[in-house]
Amino acid sequence: MKTRASLLTCVSLVTLLCTVAGDSAVAQGGENPDLDGRARIGLRIAPVPLNTRGKNLELVGLGSYLVNAIGGCNDCHTHPSYVPGGDPFQGQAEVINTDQYLTGGRQFGPFTSPNLTPDAHGRPAGLTQEGFAYTLRTGRDPNDPGRLLQVMPWPVLRNLSDQDLRAIYEFLRAIPSLRDNPSPGP
Repeated sequence: MKTRASLLTCVSLVTLLCTVAGDSAVAQGGENPDLDGRARIGLRIAPVPLNTRGKNLELVGLGSYLVNAIGGCNDCHTHPSYVPGGDPFQGQAEVINTDQYLTGGRQFGPFTSPNLTPDAHGRPAGLTQEGFAYTLRTGRDPNDPGRLLQVMPWPVLRNLSDQDLRAIYEFLRAIPSLRDNPSPGP
């Protein structure tokens, strides 16, 4: 009886470990046939490890797809966008600067792109989901609501669906939290 109980415990433990390992593989871009095709692509192309615990995997994947395959957010919110020797605009194999991924710091004249990574409370750019959606829909600077964001393509992004904005927010909640870019520049 004791051997059978030990065997059942071992089988349960192995099953649990395989499930956790499978979830981790999916979270890092493994295939999951239950996910929408764009979400699968998004999980596969995420340039940084994702923390999907307690998050909607479908939304994280879709958000990554919108940020990394469609939106080009890295181009303005990562400085420099690529590591030395990894710039596709120089004919090199693309290697995104993951050390500064979405930490802001790209300067456009008097404007500097902000850090989009989660703050200490897990809020991307320090914004609630509602505040994030409001900023992308209206172009209002969250730090100065009387000022319109001049470089951010909010006139285009405001046309995204509510689900798309939730997905982008969920993806940004899943990326590593990093300090503001220490070396801003053009």
